[in-house]
Amino acid sequence: MYKKEMIAMLLAGGQGSRLGVLTYNGAKPAVAFGGKYRIIDFPLSNCINSGVDTVGVLTQYQPLRLNSHIGIGIPWDLDRNIGGVSILPPYEKSKNSQWYTGTANAIYQNLAYMEDYHPDYVLILSGDHIYKMDYEIMLNFHKANGAEITIAAMPVPMEEAKRFGIVITDEHKKIQDFEEKPENPRSNLASMGIYIFNWKTLKEALLALANQPALDFGKHVIPYCHGKNAPLYAYEFNGYWKDVGTLNSYWEANMELIDIIPEFNLYEEYWKIYTSSEILPPQYISSDSIVERSIIGEGTTVLGKVYNSVIGCGITIEEGTVVRDSIIMNRTVIGKNCELYKAIVAEDVVIGDSVKLGIGEEAENETDPHIYNHGIVTIGEKSIIPDHLTVGKNSVIFGKMSAADFEDNYLASGKTLIKAGDEA
Repeated sequence: MYKKEMIAMLLAGGQGSRLGVLTYNGAKPAVAFGGKYRIIDFPLSNCINSGVDTVGVLTQYQPLRLNSHIGIGIPWDLDRNIGGVSILPPYEKSKNSQWYTGTANAIYQNLAYMEDYHPDYVLILSGDHIYKMDYEIMLNFHKANGAEITIAAMPVPMEEAKRFGIVITDEHKKIQDFEEKPENPRSNLASMGIYIFNWKTLKEALLALANQPALDFGKHVIPYCHGKNAPLYAYEFNGYWKDVGTLNSYWEANMELIDIIPEFNLYEEYWKIYTSSEILPPQYISSDSIVERSIIGEGTTVLGKVYNSVIGCGITIEEGTVVRDSIIMNRTVIGKNCELYKAIVAEDVVIGDSVKLGIGEEAENETDPHIYNHGIVTIGEKSIIPDHLTVGKNSVIFGKMSAADFEDNYLASGKTLIKAGDEA
């Protein structure tokens, strides 16, 4: 039996349906971010920067892209003989086999993996948040207070508190009460979904609640432990943290990277963000092009104009094209004389010549207004956009399109066009 003081369990199996077509073919933690990264790079980098060298990554929904990206963990120095990174999908058992049905159920189904390392502490993480955190400091706080569970929490505006799990603490940050998305919150200290458990406490709670349907930490495990008077503490975090669970929050988080003084800094030498990168040539910026306040990934050719945008790797932006306030993901080709305004364009898209995205007045999206909003145009991966097309705001296109799919080369604001078979 191996011995590790603390291991991490990274929940990365969610679809992230509020990201719409961006997650049709891959889990939310695998979505590209910041020009060269994927969302899961941030918690993985936090682990190795914090000295946590044993990480179980729990996958479920469309895991191929995530598995390929992580591999054996080389970019994060997690290719270890003892520990390192392990991909943990649901698996067939002799009886009672099931998918992961909740956050805590997923951890419960991997008790044997955790038992192998005989840890003193287990760090529970989500794979879909953008932040930098030193988990070692949180562990020291946990030890100093004699906690059995420590919940990372951060202050949020009181008017937004009802969207979160809320902790009520005393002056020593000992948790007195815990409310899951309360209608009338008594505190603005919100759980970040990051927990440190004493191994004995976690194991006992998971075994006791094993038959609870959709077993969840916020709804079941934390209240159970609190009811048994286990000492729970809140570790208050005051750095940058963002849940990029919606298209607008995802767009905002990318745009915050290019602020003059970025709220979230990718360039700090002492806390690097690691990723699995292709071997690509340098960028090429032509003498006639203009690039202002933008991130440009490796292997990208810019012959047009780019303003306030995050441009990924291996992209071509042809002459006469203007890209503003947009996110363009890897290996996309944008033709000549195009105009893109507040667009999110996924990977491997081909956009023809003289295409205009994000034009005209806003209108509510006809199929999913809770997903496609804030004036953003969304193009799903591997889509083909024909020449001379004009697309309005809050619209979405996914599939290999031709001129025959549009009336008068136009798709109005708020329209959804997804070709059958492309969402499979």
